Amino acid sequence: MKTPIRLAAAAAAAVLAVGVVGVPSAHAAENPYERGPDPSVSLLEASRGPYATSSTTVSSLVSGFGGGVIYYPTSTADGTFGGIAISPGFTAAWSSISWLGPRLASHGFVVIGIETNSRLDQPASRGQQLLAALDYLVNSSSVRTRVDRNRLAVAGHSMGGGGSLEAASDRPSLQAAIPLAPWNTDKTWSELRVPTLIIGGESDTVAPVSSHSIPFYNSIPASAEKAYLELNSASHFFPQSTNTPTARQMVAWLKRFVDDDTRYEQFLCPGPSGLSIEEYRNTCPSS
Repeated sequence: MKTPIRLAAAAAAAVLAVGVVGVPSAHAAENPYERGPDPSVSLLEASRGPYATSSTTVSSLVSGFGGGVIYYPTSTADGTFGGIAISPGFTAAWSSISWLGPRLASHGFVVIGIETNSRLDQPASRGQQLLAALDYLVNSSSVRTRVDRNRLAVAGHSMGGGGSLEAASDRPSLQAAIPLAPWNTDKTWSELRVPTLIIGGESDTVAPVSSHSIPFYNSIPASAEKAYLELNSASHFFPQSTNTPTARQMVAWLKRFVDDDTRYEQFLCPGPSGLSIEEYRNTCPSS
């Protein structure tokens, strides 16, 4: 079971206590999924993380989705990695948000960026395709031995973001969901149990946060663990170019809930601030 945000402070205190008595490796032993060096703001905001990466294409002839690209750490020294499937938005190809692939993989994840069966596919269809892509990743892909099938996540932009909510609803065993400027006609997600980070743009006129991201966030129960990041003056298309605040929070969220790495708690509670951030909400305990 993943350690909830609410228990992180106690867990951190326990780790510090262990360190005092001279067992510095105890934390790693308690969490076999911890990957990479101790995190820092500079590490999260760099254009690449600590892992060298490679990629391989996925044929459009696969079943359940339209093919795509897989990005993965080249090293096998740390064992298997968590996996994440990401969908582009309405009418868009994977290339529109492909910068996310190597960026996330370089922090120790296997990423499959999908092409959809049709660029006009609606969120429910995109959700099913994300799940099909995860199944392909762990069962049939050329990198399946690098992926831990028990530590999987979904993300997406626009209707792909709405699709990631659909996927999380359909498969509650997922470890994380990250909708980016999500669009969906369904505004209520009270059934969600998957830790969900929603990132919206203040100036989004396609999926305005007031009628999409914020109602989605408000409807998800706090017990699922959730956060909402709103980017200052950002349009609907902020994920379509390199966006450091987005990458920083995505990595921290995936590390925290896919890898159960409490070292990243500091970037979620109290969360990011600065000129690029309009608002940040979360389920952290009030101080």
